[in-house]
Amino acid sequence: MTTCTTEATVAAQPLQFHPPHKSPVAKHAVAQRVWTVAEVQALLELPFSDLIFQAQTVHRAHFDPNQVELATLLSVKTGGCPEDCGYCPQSVHFDTGVEAGKLMGVDQVREAAERAKSAGATRFCMGAAWRAPKDRDVAAVAELVKAVKNTGLEACCTLGMLDEGHAEVLRDAGLDYYNHNLDTAPDFYGEIISTRDFQDRLDTLVRVRNAGISVCCGGIVGMGESRLQRAGLIAELANLAPYPESVPINHLVKVAGTPMADQPDLDPLEFVRTIAVARITMPKARVRLSAGRQSMGDAVQALCFVAGANSIFYGEKLLTTPNPDVDADMALLQRLGLKAARSQV
Repeated sequence: MTTCTTEATVAAQPLQFHPPHKSPVAKHAVAQRVWTVAEVQALLELPFSDLIFQAQTVHRAHFDPNQVELATLLSVKTGGCPEDCGYCPQSVHFDTGVEAGKLMGVDQVREAAERAKSAGATRFCMGAAWRAPKDRDVAAVAELVKAVKNTGLEACCTLGMLDEGHAEVLRDAGLDYYNHNLDTAPDFYGEIISTRDFQDRLDTLVRVRNAGISVCCGGIVGMGESRLQRAGLIAELANLAPYPESVPINHLVKVAGTPMADQPDLDPLEFVRTIAVARITMPKARVRLSAGRQSMGDAVQALCFVAGANSIFYGEKLLTTPNPDVDADMALLQRLGLKAARSQV
C-alpha cells in the first residue's frame, strides 16, 4: 500500500457560507469533559503502544471487549444527490456510473431487514441520497421505519439535513438513531463540500437531539486532511453535548469519477490511531468500524477492535460501495474470539 505523509500542510479554502438562517437551540445540555484540539492531537501523537493501552483500558471500563455490534446499511434511495461532497459517488456533480433511483417500497425494505436479522444484525440503517428530504419524503421513510421496527431490529436513518418537525415524524414512527456525519474538521470542510455549511450539519444534529432520537455521527479519514485536522474532527464529535451514542469512523473509499479518486492512501496505523482516540474521548459511544474495511485486511481490522471499535457495518455493500461479505466477517470475528452483541445505548 502506498502511503502519504499525514502531517503535510493542507491549503485550506474559505468556507462558502450560505444565506444566514436561525439555528435551532439545543433543549438538553450535559456536563462532560471539553476536549481541546491540542489535547486530542497529543493523544494521536502518543507512542502507538501507549495509545492502544489507554484506549483498551477505557474500552474495558465501559464495554465487554469481546463483543461487537453488527449493523446493516441499505441504500433505500440511491443517486441523484445535488450535494457536491467530494468523496460521494451518488452526487450528480460526478460521473461515477451510479444511476438515480426511486425510494424503495415497504415490502422490499421489510424483506431486506428480515434477511439482515437472520444474518445476525441488530441494527438496520437506511440511507437516502437527498440533500434535505421534503415532507412527503419523511412521511414515506416513516413507513419504512415502522416496517423495520416490526422485525424487532433497531432502526437508523441517514437522509440528509432535516427541517423543523421532520425528526419528530421519524421519532413517532419508532426511529432509534439518526445518522448525520460531520465528515471532517471545520477548517477542512470547505475543501470537501461547498453545497452546505458545517453549521448546517450541527443544526440537524440539534433537531435530532431535541426530538429525543439517539445520534449516530462520525467522519471520514484519508481525504487529504492533516493529523491536526483529524484531531479537529474528533474534538468536534467529542464536544457535542452529549457526544454521539454511535460514532462511525470511515476510511475513504476512492471511487473513480469523484475528486477523491486519486487521493494517496492513508497510513493504516493512522486510521487505527483515530479509532483509539475516538474511544478515549467518547468512552461510552459505540465506535463503528465503517466504510473502507474491505481494503484494510484482517490484521488492521483486528488492531481497530483492540483500539476500541465495537461495531461494524455488516453486509456485502455500504450504500454503493463494497464491504466484506458476511461469511468473511463471521470468520474474522471467530478467529478473534469476538461475538455479536446488542447495542447497550
